[in-house]
Amino acid sequence: MRPDWKARAVALAGSAVFLVIAPGTVAGYVPWAFTRWSVGPALLGIAALRVAGALLLALGAVGLLDCFRRFAVEGLGTPAPVRPPRTLIITGLYRFVRNPMYCAIVAAVAGQALILGSTALLWYGAALWLMFHVWVLIYEEPRLTDSFGPAYRAFCGAVPRWVPRLTRWRGPP
Repeated sequence: MRPDWKARAVALAGSAVFLVIAPGTVAGYVPWAFTRWSVGPALLGIAALRVAGALLLALGAVGLLDCFRRFAVEGLGTPAPVRPPRTLIITGLYRFVRNPMYCAIVAAVAGQALILGSTALLWYGAALWLMFHVWVLIYEEPRLTDSFGPAYRAFCGAVPRWVPRLTRWRGPP
C-alpha cells in the first residue's frame, strides 16, 4: 500500500461523518421536517416537474458524493473547515463550477421540492443558496486565497462560482 493510506482512511471517515451531519441535515432532515415526505399536487399542475425533480435529486446526490470522495482521496482532507484538504481540488465537477457541493445540495433540495410539490421547499432551497453564497464570499474564498494563492486565483478566473461552464476547464497553463 502507498504510504498515505492512513491519511486517506482518516479523510474518508471524516468525510463520511461530515456528509451525514451537514448535507444530511440540510438536504435530508430539514426537507423531511418541512414535508414529512408527503407528496402534494404537482407544482403548477405539471406532473413532468416530478421527473425533472427526480433527475435533479439524483444528479445532486451523485455530484455531492463525488465531491466528498475527491476531498478525501485527492485532497487528503474533508469538506469540513476543521480538516480541509491539503491540496486545491480542481478535478471532476470542479472543472465546470467552483462550488459543486453547494450546487449539488441546492439541486437535491430543489429536486425534492419538485417531486413532492412543495413551494416551501423551493423557498428553503433559495434561502439555502443565499446562505451558501454569503459563506463562500466571507469565509471560503478568502481562506482558499490565503491557502492556495495564485493557483486559486487562476481557478477563480477560469471557473465560475455558480453557473457551470459549458466546457471542462483544463487547468492552469
